[in-house]
Amino acid sequence: MVEDTLVRQFAGLSTTLVSDNLDRLRGAVGLSPIHGDRPLCGRAFTVQTRPGDNLFVHLSLDLAEPGDVIVIDGGGHETGALMGEIMMRYAKSRGIAGFVVDGAIRDAGSFKEADFPCFARSISHRGPYKNGPGNVGATVSIGGMTVSPGDIIIGDADGVVAVRPDEADTVLEKATAQLAAEQRLLAEIAAGTFDRSWLKDLIEAHRGR
Repeated sequence: MVEDTLVRQFAGLSTTLVSDNLDRLRGAVGLSPIHGDRPLCGRAFTVQTRPGDNLFVHLSLDLAEPGDVIVIDGGGHETGALMGEIMMRYAKSRGIAGFVVDGAIRDAGSFKEADFPCFARSISHRGPYKNGPGNVGATVSIGGMTVSPGDIIIGDADGVVAVRPDEADTVLEKATAQLAAEQRLLAEIAAGTFDRSWLKDLIEAHRGR
């Protein structure tokens, strides 16, 4: 399992930095932050459920540990919400870090009011059923991204990405170095010293067209 100290170091990195250092090939597609701007970082607790049914999502609320991110494979179903305010408030009371839902949620305003991280495919007022089937603790697919239990989940305004424990140290090192390089470039822009010489020939060839 990834140590808490390592997870916390990812909390200072954006999804773009992490994604760039996963070869720009991985990351969930089509999920957006419902709650606002607060970033999300934690270990994945995975759930797979029948579309429109949240029995096993309820189960996850009592099995997940504080600091976990509950990652729900709802098959991308957007008609029936898999959770709302009551489940969110209970999760928050247990120290759950947030939700990633490949499906719909409801009571969107309450997520904003609580500033509780939730990334979902859509919003629907229509509620769920509680019949199953489903499972917890299996590898799932979230917006085209594979997530396994214990993966580090990072979410922000640009979306959600997962990092496997076996690659976490390397990705952290590379993403941290990229952050420092990008901060230098931003400082150069502010100072008016940003080097664009690599585009010189192309600029000259197209200037005045």
